[in-house]
Amino acid sequence: MARNYGRDDSRKPSSEYLLLDHLQRLGRNRGDYKAVQIHLSRLRPHARQPHHVRVAAATFDTQLGAIDGRLFTLGNDDLFLVYRDREPAEIDDAVGSVARLFAADPLTDADGGAIYGRFFSGFELANEFIDVLELVKRLHRDRERSRPISGADMASNAQPLDPTRLARLESFLKQSDLSSMIRSQPICTVSPGHLSAQMIMRELYISIADLQETMLPEHDLASNLWLFQYLTQTLDQRMLHLLIRNQDSALNSSFSINLNVDTVLSQEFLDFDKALPEANRRTVVIEFQKIDVFGDFQAFLFARDFVRERGYRICLDGLDQFTLPIFDREALGLDLVKIFWSPGMADDPTGTQLSQMQASVEALGRSRAVLCRCDSEEAVRFGQSLGITIFQGRFIDSLVQR
Repeated sequence: MARNYGRDDSRKPSSEYLLLDHLQRLGRNRGDYKAVQIHLSRLRPHARQPHHVRVAAATFDTQLGAIDGRLFTLGNDDLFLVYRDREPAEIDDAVGSVARLFAADPLTDADGGAIYGRFFSGFELANEFIDVLELVKRLHRDRERSRPISGADMASNAQPLDPTRLARLESFLKQSDLSSMIRSQPICTVSPGHLSAQMIMRELYISIADLQETMLPEHDLASNLWLFQYLTQTLDQRMLHLLIRNQDSALNSSFSINLNVDTVLSQEFLDFDKALPEANRRTVVIEFQKIDVFGDFQAFLFARDFVRERGYRICLDGLDQFTLPIFDREALGLDLVKIFWSPGMADDPTGTQLSQMQASVEALGRSRAVLCRCDSEEAVRFGQSLGITIFQGRFIDSLVQR
């Protein structure tokens, strides 16, 4: 299916990710910067309701005026400011204004400026950059572990998708120009020991998050797995139609596209195949979701043989550390396998899981595994420790843009 639902790029980046990315981009200029963390997470629960945090962030931002810096509101309610060096009194006054909002909380009940280290902490990035970076990485890992596994952060009051609305949405999609919702993300090699990316292809997809926000913002398109799976068949057809109609420049370069098994066996795919020059098929990777593959395994085998005969390469998408060991890439006739990174992969005190994953990657073939959802340097370093050299995700996007 032509979408990126369930990948890291389908979710809005967390504040922790944006903060981590901002720090990493400072690079050699970090000596000109300082940082302040206001520990609203340490306040008593009744004192840090969402509206309290919003008011505190607005107060802090307003008090500082046109400061050369960026303020981040983290998932644990802390405020984190990274700013170019200023007069200490300006920062102290701004922190004091926020502290006065919570004067009734014991955290701010201190004399002689003793709230430093309790209510807020300050950092000199010239001397403490590594420590601050590690702190933010931990905050990022904690946030990612607590976020929903689903591809988009849906509102808690989102209504489920029902058959009636699905039928209306499909009818609308068939008549709509979705070209503005087509996205692409680089898939790159990253050499061991280095953090420079070399793009080998792009994945093309229709953003489910954008589709939902634009057409059904009050509904959760993935609330019913099977209805969602059916919806993606329509998206597949629209994607293939748009690529042919627009003679997309991607057709002349290496790219991957995520499709349903049924789509590969449809007339729309035959039309796409006919429009694609024969020599270009060898540069196209067809990605299948594991749930679709094993939903009708015989249909997958038929589709696999068909696309391989036509010259396309095949990728199985959506594996994790638990499902990776049970798949035999060669027996399934796969060229590539995509593995979802999660911070929990690195939580392995005994080293047993790491050894099992290394053995699985070796069995796959190091050049056959793609680690996805790489939104931090930690993800890439972990993948490299397994022998993986191909990566995809927001951190890789940032490397390509450098």
